[in-house]
Amino acid sequence: MSETKQHDKHKKTSMGLVPKLRFPAFRQCVGWQTKTLGSQGKLLASLSGKSAKDFNQGSATFVTYMNVFSNTFTNVLDRRAVDVAEDESQNAIVKGDVFFTVSSETPEDAGMSSVLLEDIENCYLNSFCTLFRFDKGKAPNSVFLGYFLRSVTARRHLSRGAQGATRYNISKSTFRDLPILLPSPPEQQKIADCLGSLDELISAEVRKLAALRNLKRGFMQQLFPQPGATQPRLRFPEFQAEGEWVRCTIGDVANISKGKGIAKADIIEGGATPCIRYAELYTTYGEVINEVKSQTDVPIDNLVVSEAGDVIIPASGETKEDIATCACVINAGVALGSDLNVLRSEIDGRFFSYYLNGAQRSELAKVAQGYSVAHLYPLQISELKIAVPLDETEQQRIADCLAALDSNITLQAAKIDALRQHMRGLKQQLFPVPEEQ
Repeated sequence: MSETKQHDKHKKTSMGLVPKLRFPAFRQCVGWQTKTLGSQGKLLASLSGKSAKDFNQGSATFVTYMNVFSNTFTNVLDRRAVDVAEDESQNAIVKGDVFFTVSSETPEDAGMSSVLLEDIENCYLNSFCTLFRFDKGKAPNSVFLGYFLRSVTARRHLSRGAQGATRYNISKSTFRDLPILLPSPPEQQKIADCLGSLDELISAEVRKLAALRNLKRGFMQQLFPQPGATQPRLRFPEFQAEGEWVRCTIGDVANISKGKGIAKADIIEGGATPCIRYAELYTTYGEVINEVKSQTDVPIDNLVVSEAGDVIIPASGETKEDIATCACVINAGVALGSDLNVLRSEIDGRFFSYYLNGAQRSELAKVAQGYSVAHLYPLQISELKIAVPLDETEQQRIADCLAALDSNITLQAAKIDALRQHMRGLKQQLFPVPEEQ
């Protein structure tokens, strides 16, 4: 072993438990203390004895299960009404309380935590969660605690303690035995400030992303005529003197066909032919598909492949709203699955896709058939009335505008993903992980 490695090992042994990354002011401080959650306070009962008639009324409120599951720090605006009488023996929540989900569908999701950073009057915790309250003088920094409880150390302990088959539950003893790793109060504050600032930055970027998406929705409402109209509310200056858009049916301007079978088992990473199945329109793609994520090795003669600018619409889906989802396939040679309607037209494919996915989406949903499974047939699509500009340049101008917004949205989403990845990396280094874990 080198002299440097011997020194590092001695330093770790003599100082106790320390994180991989430590702020300069604390690098010579003693290691973190290890306590159990149960030694610092007690578990209290959540809301109990309520029936369906007690909810959505009354002057009291309660914190929902999903609020706890989704938020490191409780969203105080996300509460529901509940009727709680003055003489009831219930535990109202207070600032500094910690909430844990008790059960989940997977061990990894069990025991998710949320810390309450504000005082709320006459508020309680839902009955599918448990409440922990620190004894007086024993509570660590609440912001530090919130991040620690979602760190590797805490999450591993809780997920390992989850028991069950179809539903996983955590016992009170598992919560009580949860190891809490604590540095000095000043170091807790420094970590809380660091991660809190990064969280605020991420929240600000998320708001920017929401604003961009709202802007796009607004443009899509303005740049296309509403059903029955022949003029959009907003038109680019160079086209304002042009005539009204031409009324027609989709069948007048597009040939509609079906894709050909590509089973889930036919999707092979690195396959010879890029392909799209209907489910990917809901989960993977937007209105314009520039890069195809899946491939298949099904022989090309057994496939229906795209021409550049084809527009695809699901032929079936779970709901009528879901099925009214359109996308333009930019590249030729993409295999299209049998649960896809394929629209081939002289109209700019990007324009067509944005138009059908925006102003005409509700009209597509109206003509879909079925309830447990919704279907869209070529005949139904072909009869849908639309209005289009004769000038292809106007079609392209509208498509370019919305595509530019899409590009900004994609860049903003990637920025948020990078910041979240940075946050995960910081948390892994700012909190020590005991060797036995």
